[in-house]
Amino acid sequence: MSDERSAGVPGRRGPARWVLGLLPLALLAGLVAFFFGADPTAPFRAAFPPVEDLTIERVSFPEHGIMRVRVVNGGPEAVTIAQVVVDDAYWQFRIDRDPTLPRLGGATLELDYPWVQGEAHVVRLVTSTGLTFEHEVAVATLSPRPNARYLTTFGLLGIYAGVIPVLLGLLWYPFLRRIDRKWIHFYLSLTVGLLAFLVVDAFEDTLQASALVPAGFQAAGLIAVGVIGAIVGLKALGNLGRSKSGASSGLTVAYLIATSIGLHNLGEGLAIGAAFSLGEIALGSFLVIGFALHNTTEGLAIVAPIAEKRPALRHFAFMGAIAGLPTVLGAWAGGFSYSPTLATFFLALGTGAILQVIVEVTKLVQRSWPRGLFTPLNATGLLLGLLVMYGTALMVTA
Repeated sequence: MSDERSAGVPGRRGPARWVLGLLPLALLAGLVAFFFGADPTAPFRAAFPPVEDLTIERVSFPEHGIMRVRVVNGGPEAVTIAQVVVDDAYWQFRIDRDPTLPRLGGATLELDYPWVQGEAHVVRLVTSTGLTFEHEVAVATLSPRPNARYLTTFGLLGIYAGVIPVLLGLLWYPFLRRIDRKWIHFYLSLTVGLLAFLVVDAFEDTLQASALVPAGFQAAGLIAVGVIGAIVGLKALGNLGRSKSGASSGLTVAYLIATSIGLHNLGEGLAIGAAFSLGEIALGSFLVIGFALHNTTEGLAIVAPIAEKRPALRHFAFMGAIAGLPTVLGAWAGGFSYSPTLATFFLALGTGAILQVIVEVTKLVQRSWPRGLFTPLNATGLLLGLLVMYGTALMVTA
């Protein structure tokens, strides 16, 4: 009986609760410190060569006769860069830090190299152990600098690809206000189709970007953090706009769609900026046109949940900015300092956000139209949304 009375009684003598909570962590820290101090892996490291993994993230050409190489050590051990080989010839290099890079450490190498505009070049890094890591530059071109000219140029590309098309898509709102309710649900179902294609497309882009992430940054974990973090974050934001019945309002869903599209458009902007900065002008132009077509249909997805509402005009401006302006930010980041690691994370955020929005839109349709997405008309809308996005995607890869 005395044990029952003493268990869980506030103010009971003994260690404070925070001490009990920290005790396992302190013991774990001691175990890790002992492991590294005792170093039981020493016999293995003496018998086997070190595991090295360098990733050349970016090769840029800031001016004629100068080449810069951004490298990251994604391996489990420190790596020393001993030599640089460009087009089968050894070249002297300068480095902005110690040549021995710690795990997950990065450095920028600079070479006085007579690169040729429009030609391909192969860069190889040789470590102190003799291992080589290679990167091919398909087209050498003068890298854009973050000055007024290029800030304006990349900003305009983002506006053409993201901001203007989203605003044009919002102009479908008056049309949706004047159609029968069953057709509103048709367009909501079409929105689900648009977003379903978009989530698959975003996940494919995420996987492509993750292939260039240094191994030490754990691309799979980075994707998991981005996807799950976006789902949880948007779910929490959605709860702020729920009614007393626990359902999200149409305006809340519209804002969630705008947010998810904005995160996705950040990744699109990164792709546009990187393409132009690497001299792939034709690809960059197709990306701008293709993403513009994509984003116009995404504007329709934003306004479909509020077709039966009359929100203030400022909401349209806010949602357009949320969905479109990240394209500009992405174009700047991709044009001046593209990072596969950050690109993977932001693309994963966009993927998770779109997944959560699909759930919210589906609930919205189910709540106001009990038969949900799978009436003949709504199912047609969903499939049409997939086909529309597929058709516009063809412009991106043309």
